[in-house]
Amino acid sequence: MRSFNLFGRLSRAFQDYPSLSRIIVVSTISGGGLIAYAEANAYNGNRGHIAHADAMTSNGAHGIASSEAVPKKKKVVLLGTGWAGMSFLKNLNNPSYEVEVLSPRNFFVFTPLLPSVTCGKVEARSIVEPIRNIIRKKNVDISFSEAECVKIDPQNKKIYCRATVNSKLKGEEEFAVDYDYLIIAVGAQVNTFNTPGVEQNCHFLKEVEDAQKIRKNVIESFEKASLPNLSDEEREKILHFVIVGGGPTGVEFAAELYDFVNEDVVKLYPKVREFVKITLLEATDHILNMFDKRITNFAEGKFGRDGIDVKLGSMVTKINDNEISTKARGNGNTTNTPYGMVLWSTGIGPRPLIKEFMKQIGQGNRRALATDEWLRVEGFDTIYALGDCATINQRKVMEDISEIFKKADKDESGTLTVKEFQEIIDDICERYPQVELYLKSKQVRNIVDLLKEAKGDAAKESIELNIEEFKSALSQVDSQMKNLPATAQVANQQGAYLANCFNRMEECEKNPEGPARFRGTGRHRFHPFRYRHLGQFAPLGGEQTAAQLPGDWVSIGHSSQWLWYSVYASKQVSWRTRALVVSDWVRRFIFGRDTSGI
Repeated sequence: MRSFNLFGRLSRAFQDYPSLSRIIVVSTISGGGLIAYAEANAYNGNRGHIAHADAMTSNGAHGIASSEAVPKKKKVVLLGTGWAGMSFLKNLNNPSYEVEVLSPRNFFVFTPLLPSVTCGKVEARSIVEPIRNIIRKKNVDISFSEAECVKIDPQNKKIYCRATVNSKLKGEEEFAVDYDYLIIAVGAQVNTFNTPGVEQNCHFLKEVEDAQKIRKNVIESFEKASLPNLSDEEREKILHFVIVGGGPTGVEFAAELYDFVNEDVVKLYPKVREFVKITLLEATDHILNMFDKRITNFAEGKFGRDGIDVKLGSMVTKINDNEISTKARGNGNTTNTPYGMVLWSTGIGPRPLIKEFMKQIGQGNRRALATDEWLRVEGFDTIYALGDCATINQRKVMEDISEIFKKADKDESGTLTVKEFQEIIDDICERYPQVELYLKSKQVRNIVDLLKEAKGDAAKESIELNIEEFKSALSQVDSQMKNLPATAQVANQQGAYLANCFNRMEECEKNPEGPARFRGTGRHRFHPFRYRHLGQFAPLGGEQTAAQLPGDWVSIGHSSQWLWYSVYASKQVSWRTRALVVSDWVRRFIFGRDTSGI
């Protein structure tokens, strides 16, 4: 009985004082974990101030009600609980909004660790955080409904939804929701490029359910191949794992599967180890194309040494239930290869809701929902889109070149001096980030040198450009425009940016802080969204990871693997998931991977 009371007291202590559990996790893993602990303490401190403010508001509620009416809250409807939606909810702290969250799933998934779930390195439940756990800690009025949006009506500011939970109660399964602001963050779906047989015969890796299915299939493949009544040819087919797509997800799954085979299968399924084959198919010339060439070359060399068959320039043309057909780029030769399991990881495309909405607003020829630099859907001031379902349509300098010239030419002389241009250059660089990228690509110190080059003058004091010379100087700037990658890092930053805009909406309405409006007067309310690349990782197996960090810093090896552990632990959305993920890693080091397939 004493031991039971002791455990009960400890449990209550951890719940009442979450810092105790945090100290345990931080002592388990350093580096990024320490950073996360500092961030959490700052967050808790803010919560303390918020609670104090709430108490004061509560005590004076009757006085306020008697003196003036409480203004009606603006309703914000958020679609999606992925990286963008979760980041928005965690960073929103303006209590003047009423937020309704709608999503077909009631949890957030830490997607970068999905490949680790497929082979039992991390448990699926460890990377999942219920959305209600996130919103209950907020001082904002937030509600959640497990439902899927099926139609958007921007003219009437309504969305139409369908409940996704099974219910035997009588009532309408579809319902409408009004909004003042709509935030679309529904993510994307796998792009099959209309390849025959992909939907019916391939696994995907976008959701936690996908990772669980793959894990069960991998374990069942080894169990099936271990049956005594099979021929060697049948075992080779069953244990042939094919990954289509040489991006980060495909490469990491290949690495996880290789580690599972060499660290666990050799012990648990020693008779079938020699029949295992891993094939990685990539349609382009290299895997990990978005990484530095040093990482790409190392990854291809390591996979070659490990025995992972990397086939570059191989395009999949058809998949049936027994064979996968590929066509070699160049000679066009077609090959049919038996397989046991195929993972399809080649890119993303818009969901049906987004496709329909894009047709409805005249964006039917795009691959994603187009927004401006403030994440507003083009043509709508109260609809925002962020994450994988959207792309920022950065405005071109040449579209506004005449207005820029007029704004800078304050004396209306018809020419632009260096002094006049310098007064507006900061607004130009903020509004059009491709200007800075162009200067870097040209290795020019500043815009004045670029103007001197266009004018051909030796002394910068003598520079005076007319409109045609000004256009000539900036004619190549727009060539540096690039779309942002569809990554969790981008979506996370977009959600935090938009939450900050909503937090300061009233303040910035009165005192705009953004760049000058070149088409019109005044300034934009907010600074436009700017993505800050914080680096990326590519786990390559064998406790080796490639890290590419800002400043062209590349690290490959075991030290980068520990950095990966540290950063991914720190980036978990709660201390509960941090503790679970770290304990899974420790358990794997001690006991190996879980091979139950559950």
